Amino acid sequence: MTIHITANPLETGTDELERLALEECIKRQRVDREVSVLVIPAGRCEVAIKFARMGARVTVADQPELQREIEGRILAAGLSDEIRFVPCDFPEFPATAQNAPFDLIISRRGLCHLPYHEAKTVVRQMLHQLKIGGKLYLSILGLHSELSEGYAARDQIINERFAELSPELADKYNIRGPVSLYTERNLFMLLLEAGGSVLRTLTTTYGNVKGIAVRV
Repeated sequence: MTIHITANPLETGTDELERLALEECIKRQRVDREVSVLVIPAGRCEVAIKFARMGARVTVADQPELQREIEGRILAAGLSDEIRFVPCDFPEFPATAQNAPFDLIISRRGLCHLPYHEAKTVVRQMLHQLKIGGKLYLSILGLHSELSEGYAARDQIINERFAELSPELADKYNIRGPVSLYTERNLFMLLLEAGGSVLRTLTTTYGNVKGIAVRV
């Protein structure tokens, strides 16, 4: 039986995946290493700011037209020396990213706007931007969430699951265009097929799915 959670699936507070990524950063700093982090897409920079305040070298990548807005948030946080912006026409990956290869890469929501086969290519690119032993933290909108109500591709297999949300939910969460919604198993297979060694997957209270993979 599918349970649909009606709480906000786009909640951006400190979640389990973010907590695990921050803990990993602390562990790596304990062995006297500078930790390099990529956040893609940048979003509102909350996650990037948390890492920068911990002493990590942070790169954020997002659409070129968002550069002024994002750099304004970085400046307001007083972290213009700790966080660098790289233009990236996502899903295309930045060709030359500051601080690459990275210890950690964090990506939220962006892959949902791609069909599964394209998402797999992007995840493979992310893994290649990691150091050996580096970790990828991925969050994707879930099929077992409020977003699946009225979702035309709900019963399709993941390779074919790419459609717009219902008009009501698209307006409510400002999610435009077709998206892929994932189950936890779908995310596990995405990370595995892209060449990562999957460490953990989980489903949040809101129905989002999250996973951690390491480059080996």
